[in-house]
Amino acid sequence: MPHRGQRIAIGALASVWLSGCGALGSPKTAPPTVQERPQPELGAVAPLLEMMSNLPQGDPARQAEIFQQAKDAAELQPTTSNKLRYALALATPGYSGADPVAAQRQLAELLARPETLLPVERLLAAVELKEVEQRLILQAENARMRDAVPNDSHEKLLSINRRLAAESDENAKLRKALDEARAKLDAVTHIEQRSVTDRGTGATHTP
Repeated sequence: MPHRGQRIAIGALASVWLSGCGALGSPKTAPPTVQERPQPELGAVAPLLEMMSNLPQGDPARQAEIFQQAKDAAELQPTTSNKLRYALALATPGYSGADPVAAQRQLAELLARPETLLPVERLLAAVELKEVEQRLILQAENARMRDAVPNDSHEKLLSINRRLAAESDENAKLRKALDEARAKLDAVTHIEQRSVTDRGTGATHTP
């Protein structure tokens, strides 16, 4: 199944095709050939949509092959169509070769010269550019949240460590006070025992 951007693109392309048919003449006088004019343009993007659908579905070897073909074509024969194909390959998520930053740059460059693209190619490029930009916004927000979580966790960990250290110090003081009290009690008990012993010894030798 095509990903969300492809479904949007397909729906938008169909809308443009239908609206284009109506804008070319009145319903009463428009000949059938007028309605068929946009079809070659739709056929021009069909391989692009197919590539975008196949890229995330194939195994890694097949994904790498499709991506490399698009890249080589754009570098060896840098036509507008080949550049668009490569930009869309970069924009397609779900495989290792996806690069939304590079896709954003290349799609923006292509749309900066709209006259070099067919209307349906411009529409597809614009739809994908918008989706790539939204994806980058989400990625930046996720990165910000990931960066914030460790900092928050670090602060919580420091707070816990400080509390544990304070409790440990308090426990050490209590243990010391307890040891001192026990030592005093032992000393008093020893003195009392000696006193009792001494008194007992004295009583025995009394005439």
